[in-house]
Amino acid sequence: MALALARSRRGLKALVVGERRSHHRAVRLLPGLLVIAVPLLLALAGPLFAGDAGPRGTSLTTGDGHRLGTDFIGRDVGRQVLLGGRSVVLVALASTALSYAVALPAGFVCALTRRRWVEELLMRPLDVLLSVPSLLMILLVAAAVAPGPAGLALLVALVNIPDAARIVRAAGAEAASRPAVEALRMQGKSWARMAFGHVGRSVARTLAADAGLRLTGALYLVATAAFLGVGVAPDAADWAVMVDRNRAGLFVQPWAVVVPALLIVALTMGGNLLADAAPERPGIKEKHV
Repeated sequence: MALALARSRRGLKALVVGERRSHHRAVRLLPGLLVIAVPLLLALAGPLFAGDAGPRGTSLTTGDGHRLGTDFIGRDVGRQVLLGGRSVVLVALASTALSYAVALPAGFVCALTRRRWVEELLMRPLDVLLSVPSLLMILLVAAAVAPGPAGLALLVALVNIPDAARIVRAAGAEAASRPAVEALRMQGKSWARMAFGHVGRSVARTLAADAGLRLTGALYLVATAAFLGVGVAPDAADWAVMVDRNRAGLFVQPWAVVVPALLIVALTMGGNLLADAAPERPGIKEKHV
């Protein structure tokens, strides 16, 4: 009877602790969600509410039915804001996802392998790629082939893969050296179970924080490429293009620059806050192996 009562008390205490952790986690996630909500909603749902273009007005002016004024060629800034986020967000998200799709298996292979030549074979080409400045590589490729949004996503992913793979390898090496991994090997567990089941869970928080930074870097590269006319048309409805093309009229019609710039900043800041608030995922307990 006493043993059952003690177990019941331990279970109740664990439940209370779990509820407190869940509440704390929700509180930590709230600032990031609040910051990223507006730009993300505008990027994904904005084109549905943009409506028809309508007649163009005078360049870089306010009023005349344009709540946020007009841009450098007389288009309504409010409509351009609604249309301009989807390309930035989708290209940055796609490039980040693609970079990790390659970096995760490559980094985990290097962290778990016992063969030095395998690590050398995978990492040395990536080190060569890492030595070339990211923006320079994008410009060199763009000089030979004019990339569209999909091509720009591939280019940004390509320049992010080397650094992401090194982060994954470095974070996973410590977890891969634990006795738990050796026990999994002795039990004949698959490589995927060791890599994504144990090592992946152990470094999830580190990789989540890196993903937030990686997304910020992808947004920077996408915006910079747009400034230079890579991947988008010079007059495209794109937040990054809007900042670049309308900067000449910043002191005449600031909304055409300030609004898209603030949306890009909110998007990157919100992504970093969410990544920083990612829950810790402890590794497999050795006694459970």
